[in-house]
Amino acid sequence: MAEQILDKAAKDGTADKADAVSGTMSTTAAGARIPTVIADDVHIVYRVNGGPRGRGSATAALSRMLRRKNAPGMREVHAVRGVTFVAYRGESIGLIGSNGSGKSTLLKAVAGLLPTERGKVYTDGQPSLLGVNAALMNDLTGERNVILGGLAMGMSREQIRERYEDIVDFSGINEKGDFITLPMRTYSSGMAARLRFSIAAAKDHDVLMIDEALATGDRKFQKRSEARIRELRKDAGTVFLVSHNNKSIRDTCDRVLWLEKGELLMDGPTDEVIKAYEKETGK
Repeated sequence: MAEQILDKAAKDGTADKADAVSGTMSTTAAGARIPTVIADDVHIVYRVNGGPRGRGSATAALSRMLRRKNAPGMREVHAVRGVTFVAYRGESIGLIGSNGSGKSTLLKAVAGLLPTERGKVYTDGQPSLLGVNAALMNDLTGERNVILGGLAMGMSREQIRERYEDIVDFSGINEKGDFITLPMRTYSSGMAARLRFSIAAAKDHDVLMIDEALATGDRKFQKRSEARIRELRKDAGTVFLVSHNNKSIRDTCDRVLWLEKGELLMDGPTDEVIKAYEKETGK
């Protein structure tokens, strides 16, 4: 896998990328740096039907799904354009960029939820994507969702029982009442996001991807989240964080990928990349 990127980098003349991958190969043998994610010239394209007729009709929707990709009225959105990087075990990597820059799309591709148009994504272990928009079963209680969420992540019932109290305490759901026994539909968006993060953070992940999770909740919970991410970095693999909160990125990540219009503009140490981003955008 890494050899393919090394060969490509050599042909393209990108010596820095070749050095990075070459270093990965040599240090892995010595047990130092272990690659967890390799993105090799990744392109992701959405195809959207622009036809005006029957927009709200189920029949029309099915018809659009069955059309060939090059049918008249079909628009292509090139969401990610030729992104290449190597992530290593123990790293916490922030993804920054304006809305629509391709950050969340790239994470979905790493998680295996979106196919690549061109290029490849290689992962060591099972990536887990945590986003504030992930589906919840609103008619079930928080307690039942903790159990189901844990099972969905591959935890055993015994592991869930052992970690149940820690999950609830970490989320802070019960700080203002016995909300964990109430249906999820009674939760605020912030409460639901905190519980979701707490469930995901209860398991050590090979590759954990967090999409805006730290942007939800009060500062007290954000601090707990940041501390837990640091623990995950030590005990497990790699953490990716998408956030518009530069302070959360600075507090949590040691490396940042800056994307704009689907292209990787900069990949480097957190302070260096964020300073360049803030200078460019004024944010």
